[in-house]
Amino acid sequence: MGKLVKEEASARDTAELDQHQYLTFMLGGEIYAIGILCIKEIIEYGQLTVVPMMPGFVRGVINLRGAVVPVVDLSSRFGKASTGVTRRSCIVIVEAEGGEGRQDVGVLVDAVNEVLEIPAADIEPPPSFGARIRADFISGMGKVGGHFVIVLNVDRVLSVDEMSQLNQGNWSQGEPQAQEMPVAAAA
Repeated sequence: MGKLVKEEASARDTAELDQHQYLTFMLGGEIYAIGILCIKEIIEYGQLTVVPMMPGFVRGVINLRGAVVPVVDLSSRFGKASTGVTRRSCIVIVEAEGGEGRQDVGVLVDAVNEVLEIPAADIEPPPSFGARIRADFISGMGKVGGHFVIVLNVDRVLSVDEMSQLNQGNWSQGEPQAQEMPVAAAA
C-alpha cells in the first residue's frame, strides 16, 4: 500500500513540475514560451501544402504520420510580417483546444531554445496594454534571468474556432471568393 501512495505522490509531483516547464522559442527577436504539456513534438521545417482560401497566417498543412496538420505562422497571427524560413526554423506541434475537442496544430517559429522551469511565483499577469500582441494571447510574463519571457495561452492563440471565424469573416469583408468556372456550351 505504501508503494502505491509513493507512486501517486511521485506522479502528482511530476505533474506539478510539468506545469512549470515551458518550451521557449524565438520569434521576431523575442522569446516566447508554451507550457510543455501542450507540446507533442518538434519537427524541422519541411514542404507545406498550401490550402486555398485560408487566412494569411495559415501557411499550409503537413502530413504528420497520416494526419493533416495545419501550420500557423505565429508572427502573422500576431499581426506582424510573415516569418522568414531559415536553417533554424522549425514547426512545433501543439495540441490546442477546439470546439470539437483537442486538435494538433503546427506552429512555425524562428528557432527553438530550450525547456525552462519557471516557478508560478515568477510569472506575472499579462500586461493590459503595451504588448505587441493581443492581451488574451498572453497567459503571463515569466521572469527568467532578468528578462521577460512571454508565456502564450495556446488555446487562445491557436483557437481553431476563432481562426475559422476569421476566415469566414474575410469573405464578408469583400475579399474574393471562389468563383465557378463557366461551363462551355455543348457544340
